[in-house]
Amino acid sequence: MKFVDTVEIGVRAGHGGPGSAHFHREKYVEKGGPDGGDGGRGADVVLQADPSLSTLDRFLSHKFFAAPNGEPGRSLRRFGQDADPLVIRLPVGTVVEDADTGEFLCELIHPEDSVVIAEGGKGGLGNVHFATSVNQAPTYAQPGIAGTERRLRLTLKLIADAGLIGLPNAGKSTLLSVVSNNNPAIGDYPFTTLNPNLGVLIRGERRLILADIPGIIEGASKGAGLGLSFLKHIERVNVIIFVLDIGSLDPTAEFRMLRMELSKYSEALVHRPYLVLFNKADQVEYDADFEKNVEELFREKGRDLDPPLKEDADILFISAKEEKNLDRFLETLFSLFKEETHAERLIRKR
Repeated sequence: MKFVDTVEIGVRAGHGGPGSAHFHREKYVEKGGPDGGDGGRGADVVLQADPSLSTLDRFLSHKFFAAPNGEPGRSLRRFGQDADPLVIRLPVGTVVEDADTGEFLCELIHPEDSVVIAEGGKGGLGNVHFATSVNQAPTYAQPGIAGTERRLRLTLKLIADAGLIGLPNAGKSTLLSVVSNNNPAIGDYPFTTLNPNLGVLIRGERRLILADIPGIIEGASKGAGLGLSFLKHIERVNVIIFVLDIGSLDPTAEFRMLRMELSKYSEALVHRPYLVLFNKADQVEYDADFEKNVEELFREKGRDLDPPLKEDADILFISAKEEKNLDRFLETLFSLFKEETHAERLIRKR
């Protein structure tokens, strides 16, 4: 299934039903007075977050949504029925903007969040409202008021507890597949992951959602590689996991570049809690001091970064392919979440 995270759609709320211009008719009553009722209210358009959805793909073929109109007023001063709201279900994490002005309208962060995005029109008044001492038989009734119509830009920003960040082919997809319930496409070539992937991590009674963000290259914040289209999916994660290839000639330079691209996109991302993984430990030969030497050199060079590498930053050596040291990785990751995770909130609200 194609992953679609940005679309534009049109919505129109229902028009109010027209008022009735009816006159009372009854046997032996020669000239009954006006008894036209009011029209019903047009339907609102409501956006609602649905945790079972993960993409905006259905809006590629369905781009306009019209809510039903209110019913016309009836005789005997009976009101027309109000129309039921039109509910459009969206993935949790969807940001809604006015497509014409760019104005931010709302974002659906939690399951079942809902917002009226277009209001239905009020029903018109029946002719009974217009009777006067001068005009006791008004033939006029109000038309219903038109419902609001607007164009919306929908942007999905995935909601995850932690996100994997690294160069293409750093082994993020393999890592996600072995520690979670997700099995993304895996290959030994750059940009294996062309869409963000999500997996649920389980440790005892705890749960968290881990996102694999497609590989970042230099210039991603300006659109290079898979660029801006996927950087937005890291915005909401609480913990960033930098995945570095242990065989890299200069892992500190990789780390610097990754953080620079994140900071260019959003300065706040650089200050999020993070941990560093040296992956592919199976591809190098080293003795007992190798990890210690690599970590010491990385920390030494990290002091010169802006901002510098945190003194207490967690640095772990793993092999996703051979599933080495993953238990320690999970223990460290879960220890960073002192409060309820997004995954745990989803389970609680089901």
